Amino acid sequence: MFGDVAVQLLKLMGHSGTVPGAFKAEDIPLALERLQHGIETGSKTSLPDSSGEEDDDEETVSLTQRALPLIDLLKAAEKADCVVMWDRNA
Repeated sequence: MFGDVAVQLLKLMGHSGTVPGAFKAEDIPLALERLQHGIETGSKTSLPDSSGEEDDDEETVSLTQRALPLIDLLKAAEKADCVVMWDRNA
């Protein structure tokens, strides 16, 4: 995840959106629930493809589609009872 999309998803999970950051293992179920609820209730928004190419026929990727890998990661972390951490790619 990159930039504004990542921050938007973090905020849906109830996090401030700061980078770097983390969720403790015990906080992951609530974060996952909030993310899924946020996606279901208000995320019909499409975001431009962040490939860097400008085009009038620019592909759009929904926030729901962008959240799927994060949802899978949170489910795996919940099952394994481990923390989830993030940082900027250096």
